[in-house]
Amino acid sequence: MAMKNDLVDGGEEDEVSPIEQVRLTVATTDDPSLPVWTFRMWFLGLLSCAVMSFLNQFFTYRTEPLVITQITVQVASLPAGHFLARVLPRNKFRLPGFGDRLFSLNPGPFNMKEHVLISIFANAGYAFGNGNAYAVGIVTIIKAFYHRSISFVSSWILIITTQVLGYGWAGLMRKYVVEPAHMWWPSTLVQVSLFRALHEKEEDRRLSRAKFFLIVLLCSFAWYVVPGYLFPTLTSISWVCWVFSKSVKAQQLGSGMNGLGLMAVTLDWSAVSSFLFSPLVCPFFAIANVFFGYVIVVYIAMPIAYWGANLYNAKNFPIFSSDLFTSNGQPYNISAIVNDKFEIDMEAYREQGRINLSMFFALTYGFGFATIAATLTHVGFFYGREIYDRFRASYDGKEDIHTKLMRKYEDIPGWWFYILLVASVLVSISLCVFLKDQVQLPWWGLLFACAMAFFFTLPISIITATTNQTPGLNIITEYVMGLILPGKPIANVCFKVYGYMSMSQAVAFLSDFKLGHYMKIPPKSMFLVQFVGTIVAGTVNLGVAWWLLGSIKNICNHELLPQNSPWTCPGDHVFFDASVIWGLVGPRRIFGRFGNYSSLNWCFLGGAMGPIVVWLLHRAFPDRSWIPLINLPVLLGATANMPPATPVNYNAWIIVGTVFNFFVFRYRKKWWERYNYILSAALDAGVAFMGVLLYFSLSLKGYSLDWWGTRGEHCDLAICPTAKGVVVDGCPVVL
Repeated sequence: MAMKNDLVDGGEEDEVSPIEQVRLTVATTDDPSLPVWTFRMWFLGLLSCAVMSFLNQFFTYRTEPLVITQITVQVASLPAGHFLARVLPRNKFRLPGFGDRLFSLNPGPFNMKEHVLISIFANAGYAFGNGNAYAVGIVTIIKAFYHRSISFVSSWILIITTQVLGYGWAGLMRKYVVEPAHMWWPSTLVQVSLFRALHEKEEDRRLSRAKFFLIVLLCSFAWYVVPGYLFPTLTSISWVCWVFSKSVKAQQLGSGMNGLGLMAVTLDWSAVSSFLFSPLVCPFFAIANVFFGYVIVVYIAMPIAYWGANLYNAKNFPIFSSDLFTSNGQPYNISAIVNDKFEIDMEAYREQGRINLSMFFALTYGFGFATIAATLTHVGFFYGREIYDRFRASYDGKEDIHTKLMRKYEDIPGWWFYILLVASVLVSISLCVFLKDQVQLPWWGLLFACAMAFFFTLPISIITATTNQTPGLNIITEYVMGLILPGKPIANVCFKVYGYMSMSQAVAFLSDFKLGHYMKIPPKSMFLVQFVGTIVAGTVNLGVAWWLLGSIKNICNHELLPQNSPWTCPGDHVFFDASVIWGLVGPRRIFGRFGNYSSLNWCFLGGAMGPIVVWLLHRAFPDRSWIPLINLPVLLGATANMPPATPVNYNAWIIVGTVFNFFVFRYRKKWWERYNYILSAALDAGVAFMGVLLYFSLSLKGYSLDWWGTRGEHCDLAICPTAKGVVVDGCPVVL
């Protein structure tokens, strides 16, 4: 179909995007007459948002928390849209209040702009990259870990305000990081490429993408009944543990769930994609960086720190655990140090003693400190001039073709964003003032969180838009509030959510706005779909969490749950431990002079200096092309998801990602281009649907199996300490 007057002439060089990747990927044509506000878009969009929200929240509580990404809906909604375009009636009708304007449930062929908006709806159900609304974690730890109460209304307000607050920051920054051509947001080009590939006409006789998707979905759906119910041991096959069934050290090395995962593998797709998302959509250079960082942390630093140096009395505790311990290796009784005011009981704390971490958990925080500092100096030294030049170019440069094409559409009035921002802040302050006993955060703490979010949103957005690196500042927000207001765990996590997550949401919203910019979606349509999707997703997330927390006995408590129960909440367990470390006890008593881990603060300095050394080496030896490939933020942050992720997750993720994004990409590129993303989406969808079916048909009714293949990975000794004289139930005593 010929486009209407929006083709770029080859001679108009000044209008072409200055970014080569954008020129190669994004179409420079547009058809403003294509309908976007269609029944198909709203029906499939709301449905996908609700289903994604339900599935992602449902699986969050499981040991292997499958995350359904936007790409799944992006692929699955295409045949659904074409189907509705064939079966819906084409009759036209009038609606009251719209004059003589005619409407139709089926205005014509299913088009790419409808598809983009459905995908944006789905992204809201995916919580814009976070899987689920982050604030749901607060509700979970209050009810399941601290065993306190919070009202549904307070929970809903907390979740919605933290999600919507990011719109305000996004609105303030949009003119600086969306419209300028030099702010190109590399990650959005993957989505643009997939949309164009899905909407190309398939003229050959090869298996169509839709049929391939259906075949893989059915296979994935059928197979997941094996690791998901009949034979769960396949989730982590640790044969080292089976051979050395009485050796603690061998099981520490071999366990994929509680050890270093040496040669541990999995036949469960949810274990492959649960924490790091699908390896099929991650470029190989990123997989390679993660691999080297993973090896350095797990197979070099960990053995040296644990068996070599016995750092922080590491042998008194398990080698890999996110639990908290007393000095003699016993589980720390958190409930005993929480008083009636939901604050720390100092007398009970002194009685139990200092909190201790497993060696891996301690190293995780150390590498986290180093990653934060390394990210800032790496971006400053390697990309600082580029960011500065592009930011200046965003003011001084001419509009590119994409910005000119978008001028045809009515822009979003600024007051939409301002009203949302003011309303979100006022409602949040009301929550802090009138329901302070439930959230603990004082009103000034909320304003401080908003100030931090406002301060960081623009620079973080510029860094993401130009380098595709997003510095993680969650530890900084926890650390700062822990120093200011120690002893209040919920205040700390609320501050983190309002400060860090609202900024993170703003960056995600801006990324979606850039996707709409490239795909020529009317800005008002983008805004309304994002806003409606956010409200729907947050409400569904809370509803599912409320239901599961109330219906599954001892959910998240692995000590009281039946053996091999999937409801162990690994992510929420880490979230809870963070609330204890940074909020209840406070960083001074753990990472300060009153704690055992004060030396980890040197990781900030080490992380900051590392990229400077690499940069100086690059300047001294400019002909060594491998030096600038040393990306310390990626290497140091490779294991940022561990815990709750475990070595078996990383092993499988690296292997699968390498096979498809190196070997298949290099030697079967046509197959990769045609089917790779569809394969990822179908595998995710099959596991998700079978997982929900198993829960409603079997788990909810109490049906279960009990045999060797349902009793975990059989590495029970991996959780044992190895220090002499430490006595732990179920573990041999080292004399």
